Amino acid sequence: MRKLEIADSDIMRIAIQQEIARSDESRYDHRLHGLLLLTGGQSCQQVADLFGEDRRTVQRWVKRFEEHGLEGMRDGERPGRPACLDAKQWASLERDLRRSASDFGHVGHLWDGKLLSAHLEQRYQVILGVRQCQRMFRQMGFRLRKPRPQVAQSDPLLVAAFKKTASSGKAKGS
Repeated sequence: MRKLEIADSDIMRIAIQQEIARSDESRYDHRLHGLLLLTGGQSCQQVADLFGEDRRTVQRWVKRFEEHGLEGMRDGERPGRPACLDAKQWASLERDLRRSASDFGHVGHLWDGKLLSAHLEQRYQVILGVRQCQRMFRQMGFRLRKPRPQVAQSDPLLVAAFKKTASSGKAKGS
């Protein structure tokens, strides 16, 4: 029987690992599969190599399983900075972003990280950096929209003069 191979296996391996890390349930399943291999006779090092984990990580899985059983394989509370906006404020901010920035007295009409940072401070008394505000856009499903250049909105005669090659109506190479 011919060995099956996945194209671009290194890239696909990274994509699969990212997908596993994306949800609590898939991380739980990942750990259970590792334990299953350990119960089948694989060493911690072999499982770690196969799963792309560190040997010590697999050893911690075993310790957690021995101390807490299957519940020990679930993710616990993760430490980190508490959220700066509660769910109600987050929903309100999403509604704000669907409106023009000028509706709130800001200069300009397109939202960006700098403008969002100023808006959060003004309306919600929350101080966040520009980079964190850019991450918030992605978390809410927004994407960056760049304003169209002024030339595109100008007089058609000026636009034609601005172009590198004037349109003569002829096909190229004629």
